[in-house]
Amino acid sequence: MPQQEQDTQRTFLGFDLSTQKLKAILLNSELNVVATAEVKFDSDLPEFRTTGGANPGPNKFEYFVQPVMWVKAMDIVLDRLVMQEVDLSTVVAISGSAQQHGSLYWSKHGIAALQNLDADKFLHAQIDDSAFVVNRTPIWMDASTLKQCFEMETAIGGHTEMVQKTGSKCYARFTGPQIRKIYQQRTHAYEDARRISLVSSFLASLFLGKVAAIDFADGSGMNLLDIRSKTWSKTCLNACAPDLEDRLGEPVSGFSILGNVSDYFVQRFCFPSTCKVVACTGDNPSALAGMLVDKNWLSISLGTSDTLMMTLDEPPNLEEGHVLCHPTENHEYMGLLCFRNGSLVREAVSRSEADNNWERFNELLDSTPRGNFGNMALHFNEMEIIPKAKGTLRWNKDMHSSSNDAAKGVLKFSSPQIEIRALVEGQMLHHRAIAEEMGFHFGSQTKILVTGGASINKSILQVIADVFNAPVYKQNESEAALLGAAYRAAYAFHLDTNNTTEPKKGYRDYILDQTPNPVMLVCEPNKDSETIYTPMLQRYRDMAQILESQLTQ
Repeated sequence: MPQQEQDTQRTFLGFDLSTQKLKAILLNSELNVVATAEVKFDSDLPEFRTTGGANPGPNKFEYFVQPVMWVKAMDIVLDRLVMQEVDLSTVVAISGSAQQHGSLYWSKHGIAALQNLDADKFLHAQIDDSAFVVNRTPIWMDASTLKQCFEMETAIGGHTEMVQKTGSKCYARFTGPQIRKIYQQRTHAYEDARRISLVSSFLASLFLGKVAAIDFADGSGMNLLDIRSKTWSKTCLNACAPDLEDRLGEPVSGFSILGNVSDYFVQRFCFPSTCKVVACTGDNPSALAGMLVDKNWLSISLGTSDTLMMTLDEPPNLEEGHVLCHPTENHEYMGLLCFRNGSLVREAVSRSEADNNWERFNELLDSTPRGNFGNMALHFNEMEIIPKAKGTLRWNKDMHSSSNDAAKGVLKFSSPQIEIRALVEGQMLHHRAIAEEMGFHFGSQTKILVTGGASINKSILQVIADVFNAPVYKQNESEAALLGAAYRAAYAFHLDTNNTTEPKKGYRDYILDQTPNPVMLVCEPNKDSETIYTPMLQRYRDMAQILESQLTQ
């Protein structure tokens, strides 16, 4: 076959192993979608009895998954691609995205099984319970390791030290504390674990036929990786469990080609023997890769929690929030902020002020001028993460930090429309203030990409444009983490095969050369936004400080 024709027939396969499902996407050489398939854990694999893709453990705050469920899901998703008559012999590179923080513990038998797969049998018939020394593996929903967090931070000199080294203080869901708990409570299992994988590197291992390396970005969610040197921190490893470095293996860059696909997939599914397996990463870093944003973009996901993602030149030392190695830019970092009081608070105010009618909610929001006559509100119904504060505080136009009733505020505003605008402006001022604290630089080039459930609400998006004084865009394709996996496979393949002397393009430029960025402009800020909202940012900070101080009194 002529080289050019061969090039146009190349395809790239991406996977996303999220909490609730495993999804596959196949892109052609122009990075257009050729096929997709998915397996929903609750409904397609009922024998594992998951709810929302997880099982509650016997003790409080424990959540686990049986790893064989994920193996079986891979059998099914590949069969579903075959049933669509997808030609897997065209796949030249594979990568994946997966839920962060979960850990898998390989037995000696499991590693041997990976290396000797029989193409006549299903994966799950060979990589079964005996492949893992822990069959109920903790996932990110598990919050049962506060004791281990305290022990690890104490051992290395406190949580400030942990933030500086690993980009985050110790979180109960992070992998390090979870590994420590297994070491303490199931010492024999830990000692028998030959290797430990993240969910992302487990995904790569299935295709590679041996235990795959952990990539820098997903490795940043473990409280074990030094995010500056991109190596395991000896002090953190020692604070976690003995002989851990050998079990984790050497971490690698996200564009690393780990090897060719194992013979099992060549024989059973007709993958080419030269098909490359590219390092897999976590779902948040993969989503950032799939959004095709550069450092001028701030991504806001409006969901149950509101999540902000950004690219940073330097890691800040924020006690809360997360800094990860960037998934596609070697010398940059990724900032991740999660806020608890997101759509649930918006829904509560919609119920109380607009009879739970979103059209009415939007009419009321739009009918009030920007700045809301000086009325502002903070609604932290649940304990907020940054700032650590709980409660509701409303200020009218006359109130300021030294007012006698500043800490009490007003009980209620005079109308539902003022109540609604105060909520939405207050949320977005909060998000902007914390993004600035994390080190995001707002300027004339700033753009906002909004995703998540509430991104369909144009009235809320207009408030975002005004408060952030930046145009707001939406992405047509909702599955950014899945696309990010396939895009990274394509770029890693390009780096590997493009042996010319000309300088290689960066990731974003290369992908955008192949395919148009599926973003559309939704709204732009009004001309007076800066003059209205800059003073309100300081008022927000004063209000937040009051709520925060009330917690410590």
